[in-house]
Amino acid sequence: LCASCGTVIQPNPANMCINCIRHDVDITEGIPKQATVHFCKGCDRYLAPPNLWVQCELESKELLALLLKKLKGLQKVRLVDASFIWTEPHSRRIKVKLTIQKEVFANTILQQVFVIEYIVANQYCPECTRVDAQLTWKAVVQLRQKVSHKRTFYLLEQIILKHNAHRDTSNIKEFRDGLDFYYTARNGAIKMVEFLNSVVPMRMKQSQELISSDIHAGTADYKFTYSVELVPICKDDLVCMPIKVARSLGDMSPLALVSKVSNALMMLDFQTGKYSELRPSQFWENQFPALCEAKDLVEFYVIDIQMEHTTPKYGIAIAEICRAEDFSTTYQVRTHLGYILNPGDHCKGYMIGNANFNNDFLDVFAKNKQLPDVVIVKKSYPNARKKIKSRRWKLKSMAKVEGEEIVRKQDKTRQEQDLEMFKRDLEEDPELRGLVNLYK
Repeated sequence: LCASCGTVIQPNPANMCINCIRHDVDITEGIPKQATVHFCKGCDRYLAPPNLWVQCELESKELLALLLKKLKGLQKVRLVDASFIWTEPHSRRIKVKLTIQKEVFANTILQQVFVIEYIVANQYCPECTRVDAQLTWKAVVQLRQKVSHKRTFYLLEQIILKHNAHRDTSNIKEFRDGLDFYYTARNGAIKMVEFLNSVVPMRMKQSQELISSDIHAGTADYKFTYSVELVPICKDDLVCMPIKVARSLGDMSPLALVSKVSNALMMLDFQTGKYSELRPSQFWENQFPALCEAKDLVEFYVIDIQMEHTTPKYGIAIAEICRAEDFSTTYQVRTHLGYILNPGDHCKGYMIGNANFNNDFLDVFAKNKQLPDVVIVKKSYPNARKKIKSRRWKLKSMAKVEGEEIVRKQDKTRQEQDLEMFKRDLEEDPELRGLVNLYK
């Protein structure tokens, strides 16, 4: 017989019937039947305590897991099942039906089903609060390069897209000489600076501006600015280094080509094939300008070429060349491209024999050695460009907004020309093409 009501029952350790056990013992005690969940209507995310905001669809597994984590006392019972009960979306209520089990007496397990109601309370997340208060960014990375073209930024944009390094930005502004990356958290700006430091030669300055402070709590709110300046030297530029810098690079010639730009500058002595890496810190300590840029390249026709010797990476040769438009004057020059140039090919280079340069380092170099008439930079493919009328690939670009500067028509034309030169470089340079993603 049941010890409480006298009903005839099967013998059990509790000596009570099921109805009496349920009446006397409540295994849901300590578990709240009503709770509150915070929802940001600005970005449709729920708050996962203490300060994480998660995107969840209604009646999804992610939302169910978030709601169960908010309940206290579930650790003391065994959760058997959990499911949503349909409610009107505009009711701001979420109901969850739970099935739990718990051992109440020796070898006696009780199972119970009950409903928990969650009240959806509106609360802006920190990001939406800053947007609503017109404080849309907390840190900015200002990227600048003092050159007359934008080919470096076109390449850097593709590298950023390939590694998705801009995923934390809240806004990107484009200016005539660079880009601004805005972030709602300082960590995103620090990650971008570290990424830029790994792919381009640069230097950085940091500053901060006080927005507000609480002297009683000892807290303050700052805006951080990271000014990143790229080395004003680009690939295929002709430079004349200070004698001290050239000697530190293995005693190579001060007159050199920039064969590669990564997180350092690869300097190439085009007459001997010797190359060495110039670190950004060395450049900023002994700055020097570029003598010639890619816009100064002249197309030449190769008449004859005689190989002298080879190095592990280059072939040193004497080339007889003339301008593609003028065959009356020929030049005998030493080049590092002997292994790819053949009679009848085209190449591009700089004519420096009769040029005037306002450069103190070049004046010192010219006192001891004679300048070459032409410096061959790379092989050219004019016939291939004529055959390919339209490209089968294209490049993606980041979503940018133009800055407050007045954009002139000449600037837009120059940007289109720089983009076309960058695309040609991608077609002619397999190593450069490997750094970016091409899309059909």
